[in-house]
Amino acid sequence: MVLQYIRRAAHEKPYIFASFVIAAIGPVLVVTVPSIRKSQGYVSPARIPDTYPLPQRARNPPAGYED
Repeated sequence: MVLQYIRRAAHEKPYIFASFVIAAIGPVLVVTVPSIRKSQGYVSPARIPDTYPLPQRARNPPAGYED
């Protein structure tokens, strides 16, 4: 039943058929792409820092800007 609808949609409504194809390829790519990237030597970039690094010195409060 589903295959008959997909076959008919491929001829009468190709945009629906294309959406079925894209929807079916998505989960397959989620499983296969990371292993392919790893086998080709891809290295993930370094993480972006979560905090701003503080300087390793005494912190002087600003002076001269009092209202």
